[in-house]
Amino acid sequence: MNKENENNPAVNRTAELLSQRKEIFALSPEKALDRIFEAKHPAALIHSFPEADFYFLVNDIGIHDALEILALASDRQWEYILDIELWEKDRIDINSVTRWLDILFQAAPARFVKWAVEKTPEFIEYYLYKNIKIAIREHDEDPSDLGKDLITFDDVLYIRISDDYYAPVESGTEAEEGDQKEKREEFIKKMLEKIAEYDYEKYRNILFETMTVLSAEMEEEFYRLRNVRLEEKGFLPFYEAVGVYAPLKGKTLAGRKKIAKSRDESDSLVPVPLYPFGMLKEDNLFAMSIKRIEPVEILGNLQAEFAGLCNRIISADQRTIKSRDELKEIVKKACGYLSIGLERMAAEGEKPDICRTAALIEKYHIEHIFRTGFGLAQELKERADKWLKRSWFGGQGLSLGFWGEEWMGVLGGLLIKKPLFFDNYKTGYIYREFLSLADVTESRKVLEEIIAFDDLLSLVGTDIKHVKGRSLNYKNLLLTLFAGYRTGLQKDAVPLPYDDFTRFFATLWTGKGKSRRIDVSIKESFLSWLTGRTGLNPAEITHQLGRVFDDLFGEIESEYKKVALHDLDPRYINLFLVQKKDWLD
Repeated sequence: MNKENENNPAVNRTAELLSQRKEIFALSPEKALDRIFEAKHPAALIHSFPEADFYFLVNDIGIHDALEILALASDRQWEYILDIELWEKDRIDINSVTRWLDILFQAAPARFVKWAVEKTPEFIEYYLYKNIKIAIREHDEDPSDLGKDLITFDDVLYIRISDDYYAPVESGTEAEEGDQKEKREEFIKKMLEKIAEYDYEKYRNILFETMTVLSAEMEEEFYRLRNVRLEEKGFLPFYEAVGVYAPLKGKTLAGRKKIAKSRDESDSLVPVPLYPFGMLKEDNLFAMSIKRIEPVEILGNLQAEFAGLCNRIISADQRTIKSRDELKEIVKKACGYLSIGLERMAAEGEKPDICRTAALIEKYHIEHIFRTGFGLAQELKERADKWLKRSWFGGQGLSLGFWGEEWMGVLGGLLIKKPLFFDNYKTGYIYREFLSLADVTESRKVLEEIIAFDDLLSLVGTDIKHVKGRSLNYKNLLLTLFAGYRTGLQKDAVPLPYDDFTRFFATLWTGKGKSRRIDVSIKESFLSWLTGRTGLNPAEITHQLGRVFDDLFGEIESEYKKVALHDLDPRYINLFLVQKKDWLD
């Protein structure tokens, strides 16, 4: 805080409220609620929460336990909650409208009615159009002539609760559905009664307007206004938000440094969202780098930048975030690509210096660092897409299963629209976002091995049309071809006759019992065969696929070194394609 602001009451009050919000954020939901009402001015404290933070606070505390703070919330905070909760993509969910209008009504009935009549009459008319039918009694008409199950507060306008647009809860029981309908009817009656008490003329106007609603046009306008409001919070339209995934390279980023600008007094009065920034854990490079940044003003700007980035990711992924856990996923994704971007910018292949990465965060826009990190994952995807179009594997019409579980997993993660890292349930998920440069390096290594193996198979040049229906994969194809070569067969025999396989199997080993190993001469013969078959030199083959072949022979040893020759059964042999003479397909 600069000297000019030190004596400004508004700035000091804003700083005090920020301090209180940070304290509340660190408390459990129960203690947070108590802390709010222990404050000297609870309403001012509640109003100081940015709309998104207030929404998550309400969810953390629990909707019905948070009715007191909902009663004190600002109109903008109410509006934000409805903007998030009432929509399923571009359509209004009428059940959600009933639920949330009822919640706000319970929180503050008198205030709700005033808000509904003065601030949002068009929306209330739209809601009523979807839920009621209105009949007008003439002065000489008997009410019974209008039908049954009608309610009225003036003996002129009669209302029936309609089910024309009612949608029962999916997978709900009959009792639950009945309870839901009963609550809806009770809310509508109470709301209309309170509106009539508040201002009878406006009550009548709302009902008359309800009968002339053009629902499609109104819903389209509500959607437009909602998007305008959310755009102010960083939730851009999809076609704009998706730009967050436009890759940036280091050279391009060099010309996109932040422009230093003076911070005026009004900036310090705008509340900055705390929830995204408060979820940072020191398990990634970005969060650790942030800890090294000390000036309060810079941290405030970074908080706003980070919250804006998270909101843009939410819009680009077309997600609706309604809980803290869902927001944590977005924060984790943002931190992952920010960390990758920082590693890439600092020095690929070297352990990054925290002081340097902290300086990079101050120097460049957070979104640009994110795009630099995502660019590495995108480059992997483009490499995989480009290879797939010209691959031997693709030309043979094979499925991804040909590459086995691990390689298929890596390829599957790279070939989807937004690439993911194949984690294989190490952290509880089969796929997750890339979180570090090590993830990118690991996936790149596997992809290069797949491409090298595919190129090798294209040079081996065997006909596999007659074996596609079998349990064919890259391992058993190459090993079966080699086994056929070792047994002196004149052509590529796939599958291998059982008797020929047993002759090959007998020559594999050196040693006895637990010490039995594949003879070195077999590995040398394998390399020699590949050299002759492909025209590649041995050094080139071992450089690209040496680790893969070592693992392959290691797998043969692990699977079969304890298996006696007479116990071999083709049904349980996976690393070779074997067929007995009398074996039936």
